[in-house]
Amino acid sequence: ENYLYNSDFIFDENYNLARTQQRKNKDIPEGGSKGTILLRWGFKNPAETAFKKYINGLLDIILPDSSVVDDYGQEVILFIGPDEGTAELMEWAALCARRRGYPYWKAFSTGKPVTMGGIPHDLYGMTTNSVHQYVLNILAKEGRREEEITKVMTGGPDGDLGSNEILISKDRIIAIIDGSGVLYDPQGINRQELTRLAKARKPVAFFRKKLLSPAGFLVTVEEENITLPGGEKIESGLEFRNTFHLDPRFQADLFVPCGGRPASININNWKSFLQEDGQPRFKYIVEGANLFLTQEARLRLEEHGVIIYKDASANKGGVTSSSLEVLAALALSDEEYDKLMCVKNGQVPEFRQQYVGEIIRIIRENASLEFEVIWQENASRHIPRAILTDMISEKINQVTDAIYNSELWQNKELFRNVIKCYLPQVLLQHIELEELLQRVPPIYLRALFASSLASRYVYRYGLEANEIHFFEFLKEYQNFS
Repeated sequence: ENYLYNSDFIFDENYNLARTQQRKNKDIPEGGSKGTILLRWGFKNPAETAFKKYINGLLDIILPDSSVVDDYGQEVILFIGPDEGTAELMEWAALCARRRGYPYWKAFSTGKPVTMGGIPHDLYGMTTNSVHQYVLNILAKEGRREEEITKVMTGGPDGDLGSNEILISKDRIIAIIDGSGVLYDPQGINRQELTRLAKARKPVAFFRKKLLSPAGFLVTVEEENITLPGGEKIESGLEFRNTFHLDPRFQADLFVPCGGRPASININNWKSFLQEDGQPRFKYIVEGANLFLTQEARLRLEEHGVIIYKDASANKGGVTSSSLEVLAALALSDEEYDKLMCVKNGQVPEFRQQYVGEIIRIIRENASLEFEVIWQENASRHIPRAILTDMISEKINQVTDAIYNSELWQNKELFRNVIKCYLPQVLLQHIELEELLQRVPPIYLRALFASSLASRYVYRYGLEANEIHFFEFLKEYQNFS
């Protein structure tokens, strides 16, 4: 049944994920794309083999030989990032690229183990740093303290987003839905126990029930014929888990989806998120998981007063981290990379610590810049935030394409100054700018120049940005030294 469903919708899902990825990547030189592999029915176990064949297929395109017809005729530089079920294979992908002679093999895959100089998103909470910055910015605008609000989540302490959301936040979590079941406590789920599970990467099924209040409950997917504290009978824990996000008890000030299937909230069920008086069950929704809400559902909920920041804005921290991991791999020689980025015998190089710190700073800065322009445009033009995310992303991407295809990059002073502003300072402290410009592929630097200039320009002037604004904006870089 799952196979037939996926075979019907895999193209649509891949297309929508890729479109979201392209919008999410507006701050970085890399374009957005997605790849999906649908294993034939009955072939779930060979997933790793399928992934490896997929990677070799990509390398066939990147490194064509006489057996490959190359009508494109241009150098192809691709980088892949970790996603569900592939994170542990990033090391293999990089080593495969090296074995096959790809000159940029260190940068081919991101999120690699720290021993290979990688920057795993889950270890440092890269995506969560972006998502949570949106939460903090909303609360600042609303004049509320994080410790005073309630929160519900999908995606549990065993996942990347879920675990780091638990560890980084200070709110009162009252419900979590994950693959193992439903954990609910209207008094607030015990934080110490959640922290224990998050650090151990264990699902809510491992929560110690004795730490629940009398009104709280844990229902796992394996359980049947359960009686909840209020006397309610639950026949199937699996069915209860699958539908609890529609349950009236699943309500709070803040909802942060950190996992779950795409379109879990859609045009057919969005009204379930309204209370009997027509008020929404959440004041704020910050999407950590991709496509958890459909655009139609977002718009209907916004009409009812929910402040929503969608996935393409909120969860772009991971791609920023991956992009800067690529940059380090391109800029550093093999010897430098091994010395400065690779963790050996548990020893973390000082350069690496500073570089990771700068990545987190840049992620939070980019999140705040986009948050602010969306907030201002919504206040002045009354366009829903879910639409503004797309409009601003498209605007940045259009300006990026225009700059990339122009001759603006040939202005050497402007080009150098834009690149210099973009680069993490710890990298420039180790490598002279001129040396770095020689090491990194020109096509990558040109894309970096275009995306950096475009994003900062649109964040500054918003959707009304015009030619005069751009002229004034360029003066800042031309006067920069």
